[in-house]
Amino acid sequence: MPSGRRARAQAAAISPGRRAPEPEPRSAERVRALFTGHRLSPAQRRIAQYLVDHLTEAAFLSITDLAERAGVSQPSVTRFATSLGYSGFPALREALQPIALSAVAGVAESREEIRSNELQAAVDAEIENLESLRRVLADPGQVLEVGRRLARSVPLTVVGLRISASLAEYFGYAARRIHPDVRVVTRGGSVAYDALLQAWEAGGSWVLAYAMPRHANETLAAVRAARNTGLRVALISDLTMGPLVEESDAALTAPAGSRLVFDSYSAPGVLSAAVLQAMADAEPERTQARLERYEQAALQHGFFVDD
Repeated sequence: MPSGRRARAQAAAISPGRRAPEPEPRSAERVRALFTGHRLSPAQRRIAQYLVDHLTEAAFLSITDLAERAGVSQPSVTRFATSLGYSGFPALREALQPIALSAVAGVAESREEIRSNELQAAVDAEIENLESLRRVLADPGQVLEVGRRLARSVPLTVVGLRISASLAEYFGYAARRIHPDVRVVTRGGSVAYDALLQAWEAGGSWVLAYAMPRHANETLAAVRAARNTGLRVALISDLTMGPLVEESDAALTAPAGSRLVFDSYSAPGVLSAAVLQAMADAEPERTQARLERYEQAALQHGFFVDD
């Protein structure tokens, strides 16, 4: 297990049978006030959440330790500090330390005693991720346009490598109900390249690619291969910038949950369902006909126990 993920596993350890008291609220509010009014990337939000949740420890960490424990890169920590108006991470740390010391002085319990239930904290973080997605979808135009493009690409290729394979499989399974030719690619290298080339030769025009952390180099290679064959790429990721976004024709962003040892994908899952809805709306007659055929087959063959 990588050292960063090992630290996340330790930080997320669950203490059953006991509800610990919440951290001192005024200190948390003072830390959040440092972030108010700043537009943060998903990685920066991860750092901010870690600082709020582990203030008394995080305010005294080195940039290397903070990056490892928050599950981000050291440059991400530096960019986070400068985006808040500080000259760098040391200046931000100096601002955090008095808040941390006041929190320690006002609370008798140790760090282990004040830690809240990590399962509830993870759910709270996912709720925040969904709220963030809700704000983005206040203007559904981009999702509707991506849905239209994907609906009209026959065949439609869906790429999800490594940890992103589960999201790609979900999307492909559902999309086959409403689209005549959906091809899911979960292996990289020459396998992905062959599948993309065949999709383009068969008349496909778009690829939907998933990229969740940690972002694999082979995902970037697959996206570039798709572009090189003449396909256009729609990306669903937690990223708002970087080479994967730059190489894509359309990027839809949904933050991943990062409070537990492994990431969770409530917001990317809802965003995927929204794109599927947009595809269905783009071709309503085809969608209705295919859904009716599927339901008839399900009833005839008894696919489901609740039929």
